[in-house]
Amino acid sequence: MSMNPPATLAISHIAAAIPSAPAIPSASEQKGSVRVVLGWLLSTLAIILPVFLLSTLVTFLLGAASGLNPAAGMAGDSATPQLIAQINADFGLDQPVLRQYFTWIGGIFQGDLGRSWFNRVPVTELIGQRLAVSASVAGVALLLGIVFGTAFGIIAALTQGRWPDRAITGVASIVSSLPPFVIAILLIMLFSLWLRWLPSAGYVSPAVNFRLWLALIAMPSIALSVDVIADIARQLRTGLVATLSENYVTGAIVRGLSWRRIIFVHVLRNGAGPALTLLGMKIPTLIGGAVVTETVFTMPGLGMLSADSALRGDVPIVQGALVVCIVFVLTVNLFINILQGTLQPASRRR
Repeated sequence: MSMNPPATLAISHIAAAIPSAPAIPSASEQKGSVRVVLGWLLSTLAIILPVFLLSTLVTFLLGAASGLNPAAGMAGDSATPQLIAQINADFGLDQPVLRQYFTWIGGIFQGDLGRSWFNRVPVTELIGQRLAVSASVAGVALLLGIVFGTAFGIIAALTQGRWPDRAITGVASIVSSLPPFVIAILLIMLFSLWLRWLPSAGYVSPAVNFRLWLALIAMPSIALSVDVIADIARQLRTGLVATLSENYVTGAIVRGLSWRRIIFVHVLRNGAGPALTLLGMKIPTLIGGAVVTETVFTMPGLGMLSADSALRGDVPIVQGALVVCIVFVLTVNLFINILQGTLQPASRRR
């Protein structure tokens, strides 16, 4: 059993259906605003809660269907029917599957993801030790994707049909087809073997040595962010080009508004919707790519923990890692829908 990026991608597609958050009403729209916000909260919960329960049920059933059992590994050659039954009872595996699921999901809502089958350490503790590594890499990769993807998208839209537009679009089309591990290998060859600027493996906490931490996460973050940068740039360019042709943009130019205000106050707010939606769908790519990227750079993150646990057959750890990924995907999609409702004037009219 291993982490399944297509599964988290499917969750992001479902979560994208979360309705956009209503914007803060003006003074003339105060009447009924509480009812609007309450309706949005209820409709959001009506989508998020079933998605969470269904995805956790599938995650648990996949672990149950794997046929893996801790008794064989823990008892070893001295296994007896009585010892195997005792180990299964200790982990609750002697109960019916549905009862096991309800016990497991109840523990999740209390912050308990179970115990490792091999060292009996709480899964929450093991994931907590590795989560900071993955969060560092994925967080920096997401930041790079947003900053550079937005910058390249705006430049391409403003230079439509000219060489910067063609260069950005062409390069984005090429790099978006490269998997993260290929980019990671190229970065190691360039910055570690040839230039010797950056270390190629390991991890250090920023609290211990911030410079070394930054050097260690630079290449993994860049490798994960390239695909995000390319897709956001292309999607944002398409949205901005369409928005620039709207009548209100022409009216703003006639009224003498500065190009900076037109682009960043009006055009970007209305043309960024598709790019924001795409950003929510790219989050599972970061999660799935972290498994390979952390292996390439020998980083003790959540991805490597999940991969090692899957190879060893430690089902509770893999299930716990998937639950963390599910919560992360749903939270990010909820935040993006709130952001869309705040930025886009059209959402206030709905």
